[in-house]
Amino acid sequence: MKVIVDLGVVPMGVGVSVSKYVAICQQVLEEAGLKTRLHAYGTNIEGDFDAVFAAIKKCHEQVHAAGAPRISTTIKLGTRTDREQSMEDKLQSVAEKRSL
Repeated sequence: MKVIVDLGVVPMGVGVSVSKYVAICQQVLEEAGLKTRLHAYGTNIEGDFDAVFAAIKKCHEQVHAAGAPRISTTIKLGTRTDREQSMEDKLQSVAEKRSL
């Protein structure tokens, strides 16, 4: 099953800047071959359900290994069975409606 996820991984106990840890997670997602789109407060991920969640688990493992003693993660996800839909499809649908 295909899933689109909005992921926010927040390492805690590492100081104010977390970009080092975000970069680690982005690399994990890239190496997993998942389609991603980084935004200011998280990352959208598109792919096979099991592959996406395996990569999220690996993000946690790698961020902990890099020194974060605690991580708070938010996940929003959507699946469809009626048709295939990509992140681009969703954005295009909104853009078309703005043109009306």
